[in-house]
Amino acid sequence: MAGEAGDGVVVRNKQVLLKNFMVGSAKESDMELRESTISLKLPPGTEGAILVKNLYLSCDPYMRGRMREYYESYIPPFQPGKPIEGFGVSKVIDSTNQKFGVGDYITGLTGWEEYSIITRTEQLRKVESLDIPLSYHVGLLGMPGFTAYVGFYEICSPKKGDCVFISAASGAVGQLVGQLAKLHGCFVVGSAGSADKIELLKHKLGYDEAFNYKEEPDLVAALKRYFPNGIDIYFDNVGGEMLDAALVNMKVHGRIAVCGMVSQSAVSYPKGITNLYMLVTKRLTMKGFIQSDYLHLFPQFLEAVSNLYKQGKIVYIEDMNEGLENGPAAFIGLFSGKNIGKQVVHVADE
Repeated sequence: MAGEAGDGVVVRNKQVLLKNFMVGSAKESDMELRESTISLKLPPGTEGAILVKNLYLSCDPYMRGRMREYYESYIPPFQPGKPIEGFGVSKVIDSTNQKFGVGDYITGLTGWEEYSIITRTEQLRKVESLDIPLSYHVGLLGMPGFTAYVGFYEICSPKKGDCVFISAASGAVGQLVGQLAKLHGCFVVGSAGSADKIELLKHKLGYDEAFNYKEEPDLVAALKRYFPNGIDIYFDNVGGEMLDAALVNMKVHGRIAVCGMVSQSAVSYPKGITNLYMLVTKRLTMKGFIQSDYLHLFPQFLEAVSNLYKQGKIVYIEDMNEGLENGPAAFIGLFSGKNIGKQVVHVADE
């Protein structure tokens, strides 16, 4: 299935580089746009690789962790002076890989640039279904969607009638968790940071209730108002004060899935959690997880969520930025809640 581009035309290649390791709040100035050139034919002797044109790039909070000088994480840091990378949807331009041929659409880790040579192809996936928008393969049918699926079904162990609370509920992960919970027969409440997002949660995504955390002086009291009898499941995307407040409001034997802590992503010295003793008194289960530990479930997820989307049982909201040059601003906006829905950068048409 491998193939070759017709010639070795050299084209410009805009790239987003990490300028400096980030300290404190993420800033656009820690990244820079550079233009280089690239041949549309793989170099001689390059075996098992593909050359791709990047179409869509995903902005995800975990990428902030790769922008600091820290080598003890589950994934290594980006290197200053080199393009950052993230999940994307791309079209194969040239290939020496038997799994991927010229013209295939693929999704997986790629560079933040117009064209990339990918040599580590093990976790790339060919896009088989073209009746769903291509960009959804970095959202609904990509890492965020799979994170929602794994976190809800594998970590939360939901039961019909459970009371479910989701923070960052309109984001890339939260919006699907809420819809899966409703389909499972749960009572679902979400928090978000703007009136537009609350409107979206209640009238587009089908949440039973939603509240703007920025308008709540007392988060413990706010959760008590929406969950007078307590929370069975808390799907945590933010950490910090919201996690502390949820701990107080959990039911006995409640479950907490720790998916992310976006409130702490820009903090060099994160605050501690003061209500952890609730894990003992309420006999709670609290577990962190990473979707890549559950890749054996990906085919099951892809079939199930694709079918739900095609049947009109779930919707997915994207926030699309146009142009690679606007990628850094789109990424930084994640940490102040500027995005409504899954943040995607549209790099190029096919």
